[in-house]
Amino acid sequence: MSSMKSALLVASLLVSGPVLFGAATAMAERAPVYDAAQLPTIKGKVAQYSLTPRGDVDGLILDDGTEVHFPPFASTQLVFAVKPGDAVTIHGLKAKALPMVMAMSITNDASGATVQAGGHRPMRGPGEAIEATGVVKEVLHAPRGEVNGVLLADGTIVRLPPPEATRMADALAVGKTVFVRGSGYAGALGKVVAAREIGPDATHLTAVRGPHPGGWRGEHGPKGMHGPEGMHGPRGMGPGGMPTPPRG
Repeated sequence: MSSMKSALLVASLLVSGPVLFGAATAMAERAPVYDAAQLPTIKGKVAQYSLTPRGDVDGLILDDGTEVHFPPFASTQLVFAVKPGDAVTIHGLKAKALPMVMAMSITNDASGATVQAGGHRPMRGPGEAIEATGVVKEVLHAPRGEVNGVLLADGTIVRLPPPEATRMADALAVGKTVFVRGSGYAGALGKVVAAREIGPDATHLTAVRGPHPGGWRGEHGPKGMHGPEGMHGPRGMGPGGMPTPPRG
């Protein structure tokens, strides 16, 4: 078995193992069966948390722009272990053509605290009505690589369905000023807006078509990025959030 096949197998087992063996608690709360240290290592400094429109932490954005995807099931442990400004070591799989990582573990280099991917789905109500405006700093992606939002210069995250992100690509280009209205979260962890209307200013807005939070990839609802039909569900890339391990 090649080293890449081995890495994919370990990555899949790391998250799917508790499901297969009927574990009822998060992997972060118990010793994991498999060793995430076998996966490739990525080091960096945390610029901010990545948030879902409901305010759950679903990863990190590093100061070099790298997007780190992490299941929101372990968001509480991640927030306690890692803060913006911390240097971290990440074990996971790097995207081939994008500055993006699917993390299986994240370690705070100073404290040594490590959080493993896994846990239970957080239950959170719909986001509040919210607006934001600013200059686009970076284009953001879902774990499969499709564009699902942008990061503004002030740290605000704007999410929208990938088909709409593609349709509005020119308006969402780096350096463009955008105004967005929708639902989301603003608090100690950051600010995120699930766009329902977007444009260059408040008087020139275009409606965002398609399903909204709870039903589009980039959120964590039934058909979202971590739902049954998404990246982390049994009908997605793997039962626990990683690609299905190769055969042979």
